[in-house]
Amino acid sequence: MQIDIQQLHLDLGTHELDIEQWTIEEKQSWGVFSTEGDIGSALGCLLCGELAADPSSLQLTQGRIAQVSLVEQQRLLEEEIAKDETDYLDKVDSGTAVYDLIYEQCQSSSLTEQLIGQLDLQHLKQSGFRVLSTGETRRVMLARALATEPNLIVLDNPFTGLDVAHRAALAEFLSELSQRVQMIVTFNREEDIPEWIEHIALFNHGKLESTMNKREWESHPIISQIKAQSQQQSEQMMELIHRYQHSHHFENPVFEIQNGRVEYTEKTIFTDLNWRIENGQHWQIKGPNGCGKSTLLGLIFGDHPQCYSNDIQIFGKQRGSGESIWEIKQHIGMVSSALHLQYRVSCKAIDVILSGFYDSIGLYQQPSKKEIIVAREWLEILHMSQHANTSFRQLEYGQQRLLLIARAIVKQPAILILDEPYQGLDYLGRRLVKNTLELIAKENLSQLLYVSHYQKDKLDSIKNEVEFIYNDDVQCYKPQVRVGKCDD
Repeated sequence: MQIDIQQLHLDLGTHELDIEQWTIEEKQSWGVFSTEGDIGSALGCLLCGELAADPSSLQLTQGRIAQVSLVEQQRLLEEEIAKDETDYLDKVDSGTAVYDLIYEQCQSSSLTEQLIGQLDLQHLKQSGFRVLSTGETRRVMLARALATEPNLIVLDNPFTGLDVAHRAALAEFLSELSQRVQMIVTFNREEDIPEWIEHIALFNHGKLESTMNKREWESHPIISQIKAQSQQQSEQMMELIHRYQHSHHFENPVFEIQNGRVEYTEKTIFTDLNWRIENGQHWQIKGPNGCGKSTLLGLIFGDHPQCYSNDIQIFGKQRGSGESIWEIKQHIGMVSSALHLQYRVSCKAIDVILSGFYDSIGLYQQPSKKEIIVAREWLEILHMSQHANTSFRQLEYGQQRLLLIARAIVKQPAILILDEPYQGLDYLGRRLVKNTLELIAKENLSQLLYVSHYQKDKLDSIKNEVEFIYNDDVQCYKPQVRVGKCDD
């Protein structure tokens, strides 16, 4: 397809899309890098006709266009939740099966089976969409898009949420796909740009600043500029945290699980987990997509139903001994894709941060003057003061994620759970959050429980790890606990 964009200016409410001139020739694939702002879903919606544009500003040749983005993923999950039939069944509704979700896009059994094989979804064919891990969900979204047999596909950070093995497999698959399908691939990590991409479009705050070839991109100064900016912002964030700093003290262990096990009717996820967290320890949780990392964090946070069928002690209390879940949650901050999905209330941006003081989804109490001041200071550091009264659901995905990170940190919890915290963040946001988490860990302001599939996301201050390793003898994962032995 050939795409010609001239004098395009769209006000999307909380952000803009501004392109003076951009031509994408037939069969050309492009990489799109956004320093600040969520450009991927906006581009996808524009090209798919979901955003109304002046016909004179956008010219497309005939062809079918598909998109894969976190916004599309969120939309499908919300549709699945709306169809929840748990109340009418004798079991929990886990959502539409993976096979059916792909088949409904093409009505072809052969193409569905082909995509399931190519994207390593064979073992998930009959699994409900709502019980998939983040990485599994991403692969299903790509399969659904390809099932429409598009001429052009817009991929918004396609490697987000994938483990190392699946990133490598997807990179190979996309390389082969690029020979027959035109692609626009957005990325916020320089290491994620596909080798076969020869053209780069550089956006900032939704504005196309320049286009260049691969060689020009590799010598562009923008990366070093953003690193300096993110370091300055993270130092400001730490000043704010120190200003309202308070201490925690719990007797050891802060958390302990003995012979931990999670199983469902059809399968066991993991077994034989013995893990003890001492004061001052930070931990990274590692393992492939679907191994149970998020499930384990749910056991700690108290959101997983099997947290009461396991032998768990947290903050000196035996879980299930009559303690209030709120007594536990007041000492824990949480960022995860599951929480992001659950946060579907239409509260204001400032209320999202304030809700962190009360561990609620939305704000239902009158905050104190001090809490309001702190929340406004967070908004200022995040460059979101102008959106203080904007509905959370109207913000772009990356802005939502930054607010949820601030919500988790604002009360300075004893334990800070970070399950793929950078998902949906632009390059600046990712650098800012990573720098800040490193400083929080280094100064022991909170104890981090940290999940990321990228080696570059490793925090130097985290020396301990729990790694999920598949055991053929028991046909499930057996987590391995290593104290002070994190790989460099």
